[in-house]
Amino acid sequence: MTPVLETERLILRRPEASDLPVWLDFFMSDRARYVRTPEPTRALGWRAFATIIGHWAIRGFGSLVFAEKAAPEAPLGAAGPWFPEGWPEPELGWTLWREEAEGKGFAFEAASAARDHAFRDLGWETAVSYVDARNTRSARLAERLGARPDWSAKTPEGLQCVVFRHPKPEIHA
Repeated sequence: MTPVLETERLILRRPEASDLPVWLDFFMSDRARYVRTPEPTRALGWRAFATIIGHWAIRGFGSLVFAEKAAPEAPLGAAGPWFPEGWPEPELGWTLWREEAEGKGFAFEAASAARDHAFRDLGWETAVSYVDARNTRSARLAERLGARPDWSAKTPEGLQCVVFRHPKPEIHA
């Protein structure tokens, strides 16, 4: 069963092939510099999106694409639980795909809902976010979510980042 989460303004759902063009626009832009290789290609972007979708098939959960309820066909970004092979711990991740969506609290709203889903529905006892040290906006979002740097935590091999540890939220069913 794939969850569909709702917040005050957003709907969060499993990624779909129709999201690919918006993802590719993001992936090829400078806005994605912290989540992709320095030399992006559309082929690499396609494979990265296939990994996002494939994570669902392998793990049974994954990143949720979020959109405004008023325009569910227009994805704004993704947020959610992520635990690929080689990650030391389960991660809560997020990306905001559309520049015009910045500064409106959408990423915070989506990441909050995704975090609560991971702890409540998936039974996670812990979650981290691996944030590139240069990505100050993402670090601020992690802190706004209540996460704090955990300097003793392991990082994924080859990834230079700050590990933000999320406190387990009090969730009411």
